Amino acid sequence: MKFYLDEDLSPKIAEILRKHGIDAISAHEVGMVQAADKEQLDRAASEGRVLITRNRNDFIRLTVQFFNEHRKHAGVLIIPYTLPGDKFALIAKAIIKYHSKHSKGKAEPYVIDFLETI
Repeated sequence: MKFYLDEDLSPKIAEILRKHGIDAISAHEVGMVQAADKEQLDRAASEGRVLITRNRNDFIRLTVQFFNEHRKHAGVLIIPYTLPGDKFALIAKAIIKYHSKHSKGKAEPYVIDFLETI
């Protein structure tokens, strides 16, 4: 499972994930800062990456839109606000745990999942 971190998450999280052998990139690292949410999801979808974000409502709406337009994406993983945005290692640890639980399976189109807090 590959991940694409939305611009609302620090690129430091992607760095931590890569140190743990997880394929992760950040919107910051690929020049997508200030791109529209739809463009972020398009970018993630084009690379078969699960988009990780804290922006729950917009990406739920976009997933419905993509479904209605028959445009697949590899899923969205939502980080709850109970995980503070400046706790990079804690967020990364939760994503690593999620990855280990789902590493055997392939990302399913249109799936919206919520990261469990540790």
